[in-house]
Amino acid sequence: MPELLRPLFWDCEFDQLSWQEHRDFVTRRILSVGTWESICWLRTRLSDSALREWIERRQGRGLSAQQLRFWELVLDLPSKMVDTWLVSPGRSTWQESSRG
Repeated sequence: MPELLRPLFWDCEFDQLSWQEHRDFVTRRILSVGTWESICWLRTRLSDSALREWIERRQGRGLSAQQLRFWELVLDLPSKMVDTWLVSPGRSTWQESSRG
């Protein structure tokens, strides 16, 4: 994985991370705390449809309301689906408090 991702994985043995073995973990970390550069890198690895499927499978878990709204626009996620995720009882308090 490229060095530009290293700061995102400060709590891990970066040199032990592998895109092939840790794809879900890397994707979640980049989508939740990544820089624009890291998001651009991710989009060279996953197509928009693959990112859309990844977010849908997780029903937006791990992403803030602001992040979900961003990806809703970029990936053309259905607004009603995102609205449902944002009000679901399973969302954590920190995710709820980040709603704008």
